Order: sequence, then structure tokens, then C-alpha cells
Amino acid sequence: MAAETRRRILLAESDDLLDDVETLRLHEEREAPLRLREAIRALQIRLGRRNPPLPPATLDSAHELVFAVQQRLMAANPKNPRPVRHANRPSGQPVFTVVREDRRWKVLTLPPPLASGDEAAWMELVESTVERAWDRWCYAHHQATRAARLHTRPLLALAVERAAWINYWLLVQDAERVTERLSASRARPAGGRLGSPQR
Repeated sequence: MAAETRRRILLAESDDLLDDVETLRLHEEREAPLRLREAIRALQIRLGRRNPPLPPATLDSAHELVFAVQQRLMAANPKNPRPVRHANRPSGQPVFTVVREDRRWKVLTLPPPLASGDEAAWMELVESTVERAWDRWCYAHHQATRAARLHTRPLLALAVERAAWINYWLLVQDAERVTERLSASRARPAGGRLGSPQR
């Protein structure tokens, strides 16, 4: 339990670092300040990496490094022995979509069925992923509203918000299909097909 609590704390810290990166980008910064780079390095050390170098100075590099840290933390979830990954991509690499100009957004995907076959635990992970996508859209919406109010690259912030909403809504639909499929599987008679005519 202590290890899981620590994992969740580190995951929350990584979310805070991503918030810092997003805020700097909304202010049209391209370089990561020293305090942010040191915070990322400290997070890597707490995660178990010995003496990592100071992260690169660009915000893009800092962004990708924090996402890589998050991927390790998500993979360490004891409820999910098989980390999520897209087809044709090596494990541990986050999946990004280009939203506008050189701006990228991490795309969340639903976790695969658990190796244990525990459907209840799998659905808990599915619901948590959808909830996380909702939180990310709320954050992007807040940043888009702020960018519009401050006249700070509002079109870019709006494009990010739209990408976050599309990701959330697609996950909602995928989760509904998973739920329907599991319900149909439970309703199917042993050795028969669902809806097969009775003789």
C-alpha cells in the first residue's frame, strides 16, 4: 500500500509539472526555466533513476520527459500488469497528436483487458482513464478561456481544448462499447450464441 501511495503522489507531482509547462507555453515561452528543469530531475531521482542529467532547456523536451515519467508511473499500477500502448509503437512511448503549428497533445487510450481476466478491475481502469481525460479537458478549457481573456495565443489554446474534448468523447464512446460487450457476454448462454433462435 505504501508503494501505491508513493506512486500516486509522484503521478500528482508529474501532473503539476505538466501544468507548469502548459502555463509557460500559454505565455509563449519556449525555454524551460531552471527551477522547472530541476523539479523534473528531482522527480526522476525519486522515481529511482540515479543521478539523471539536468533535462534539456526547451519546453518541448521537458514536456516529453515528464510524459515519459508518467508512462513509467502508469505502468507501475498494480491493477494493470500490461501497460497501455498503441500498435506499431514501442512500449513506454506516449502517443501525441499535432493540434496546431508545432503544438502537440498527448492522447489517452483505454487500457487493454487484464491478463488476470478480472473484468471488474479492468472496468475500474477504463473508468479512471475516462475520468482523467475529462480532467484534462477541464484544464484545457480553463487555459483556453484564460488565453482568450489575456489575448495570449487564443487560437492555439482553443485547438488544444478541442483535441482534449475529442479525446475525451472518443474514450466515452469506446468505454460504452466495452460495457455493452461485457454485458452481452454475461447474458450469452453457455455454449450458445446471444440471440440464437430457440428450437
